[in-house]
Amino acid sequence: MELHAELKKVLGYSPRAKDSEVFSDWKKRVRRTCKPCWELKHCPYGPLVEDFPLPPVTRKEDDEHRAMLESCLKSGYLKNGKKLDPVRRKLFRAMLKVPKIDLPEKIHPFIREVACRVFGHICPVFFVAEPLTETADRRKASRSIPREVMLKVVRRDGQICQKCNQPVADDEVEFDHVIPFSKGGTSMTENLRLIHRRCNRAKSSSLDELLSANPLVHLYDIQARARRRKRR
Repeated sequence: MELHAELKKVLGYSPRAKDSEVFSDWKKRVRRTCKPCWELKHCPYGPLVEDFPLPPVTRKEDDEHRAMLESCLKSGYLKNGKKLDPVRRKLFRAMLKVPKIDLPEKIHPFIREVACRVFGHICPVFFVAEPLTETADRRKASRSIPREVMLKVVRRDGQICQKCNQPVADDEVEFDHVIPFSKGGTSMTENLRLIHRRCNRAKSSSLDELLSANPLVHLYDIQARARRRKRR
């Protein structure tokens, strides 16, 4: 898929940069590190995420948004049935006056992967993309797994396949990257699990097994539990 000029600008490149150069650079960035929320189970950037760019909308999304604004102005009501107030009316008119720009028809899949699933902004880690750490145990950026790491994983997992929960014979032992290596996952103990060879072959480098389809559901669950505690 051709990389649209607007996407290149968002990523910090010249609109005239060659697609091959952009893809090559971002492939290195993604393999060098991964989103910290995948490893830490929380976002260390917080509100700073909002200082980083959002992927552009598609041409179809922009047309649909403009049609929705025009519909609200014409009917005098928002899509949720509430009356359109003067402040929003003024805002909607101002938004419709913004000139249309050339937008991509589709957003390349790798842009979706580097964007935050919660807020939409491109994760700051890919702009920094430095494998540096203050700790003595440096981040391992190689696919090769040291023998001592293999032994730790085998002992921790008790020679049970972490995919099918069945015993693994010595000649069937393989090590699976929980966060795929192609997505920046490390070859360290905490990112490896013991797995059958056949189970490993059946697994893809997809993140669907690791990531929530809708991360905001977690927030709703937390808020619902808090409300239930207050009612007790």
